[in-house]
Amino acid sequence: MIDRSGISPQTPEPGSEACAPATRGDSLAFAIEAARTAVDRHCTDVRLFDVRGRSQVCDYVLVASGTSDRQVRSVGAELGDLGESFGRQRFRSNADPASTWVVVDFIDIVMHLFEPSRRAYYDLDELWSDAVEIDFSRGSEA
Repeated sequence: MIDRSGISPQTPEPGSEACAPATRGDSLAFAIEAARTAVDRHCTDVRLFDVRGRSQVCDYVLVASGTSDRQVRSVGAELGDLGESFGRQRFRSNADPASTWVVVDFIDIVMHLFEPSRRAYYDLDELWSDAVEIDFSRGSEA
């Protein structure tokens, strides 16, 4: 199996839970909980986009800003752990050398945590501006 960057990741054993496809409801519930976790950890401008039919590589995109490289790294690690609690295997995680941008990839959900100026530079919010933005506030229904 080749990932989007052309690097071969470790392939899960056929029939293992890691190979089992997630359902849309499972993916959405996980994406919403990830967005809520980012808010709970004091990330700002947290946005969750439904990019099904717009992206060929994922169903949901989470974009959030952190206040420091430490916070961005810490929240990225916590979102990876959150995935495990949902029975999800993190496909890959990556950060730039200064940790101003951390990506946590669960295949159907890709999470981007940015330092604000880096976020403005890449402007993923504009890239996905035609996507439906999902309300993840507590009390909203998934």
